[in-house]
Amino acid sequence: MLNVGLTGGIGSGKTIASKIFEVLGIPVYQADIAAKSLMESNPILKNQLIEHFSENAFVDGKLNRKYIADIIFNDKEKLHLINSLVHPYTIQDGIEWMKKQTTPYAIKEAALIFESGTQSNFDYIIGVSSPQSMRLNRSIKRDNTNRELILEKMENQMDEQVKMKLCDFVLQNDEKTLLTPQVIAVHEKLIALSKAQQPHD
Repeated sequence: MLNVGLTGGIGSGKTIASKIFEVLGIPVYQADIAAKSLMESNPILKNQLIEHFSENAFVDGKLNRKYIADIIFNDKEKLHLINSLVHPYTIQDGIEWMKKQTTPYAIKEAALIFESGTQSNFDYIIGVSSPQSMRLNRSIKRDNTNRELILEKMENQMDEQVKMKLCDFVLQNDEKTLLTPQVIAVHEKLIALSKAQQPHD
């Protein structure tokens, strides 16, 4: 089975691409959702977050996302700190999840594959590319937040063009080119690559 990464900048459309892969029968591990779940369910990680961000990091056992967000987007050291705490657990959880899959390939969707230095964990990486203005507008609508906060998040991610050059496949999500046929084309290539990888009798 091939281990495939799917990445892209904030608002690029990773989730939409993931849903199309899922319709094609490919399981997708969403690192962002898994990270939020692990912050609440892993007692060691939870204690580390309380230690560094105080008891206010949780309300009734649930992560106080607004409280954490207000801290990390005003303090880059705190942003790096939370990433350094959460990433190892999410990476390990993703590896364990991947081992259980039985399809020709499975996908881990994560925004920070290259930034976290985990690209070597994957056989292939798919990038989702979208113009910055579109990514900005989508993110503002989706997160119901302001332009400055999204721009700050973008600054903490690798440059989109650099990231896409490092990917094996690139999906253009620019509202000019249909996304579904692109996903199907990549899906077919990955199925063929998976078959080629299998030992022959």
